[in-house]
Amino acid sequence: MKLSRPVSWFLLAFGAWSWVVWVTFVKNLVKDASGLAFDHGNPTAYFWIHLTLAIVSFLLGTAIGVLGFRGLRALRRETAAGAVESPATEV
Repeated sequence: MKLSRPVSWFLLAFGAWSWVVWVTFVKNLVKDASGLAFDHGNPTAYFWIHLTLAIVSFLLGTAIGVLGFRGLRALRRETAAGAVESPATEV
């Protein structure tokens, strides 16, 4: 399957965005003082469920970003190979 340049950039941006959002969420989850994430210093079910969601999102965001990166790299190689194959015409 061949990805277009805009789709590849979108996938790469989505992967990066996923990391930014979920890293921030995990930092806030660990610092939670409301009692939802920790009960007398012990992690609660809320903490474990949301940590699992964050890990899954990290993995999916990484996979999606890698697809976008590979799409852009393939397009660049294709463009470079096309430039090498078509010789410049002399005037």
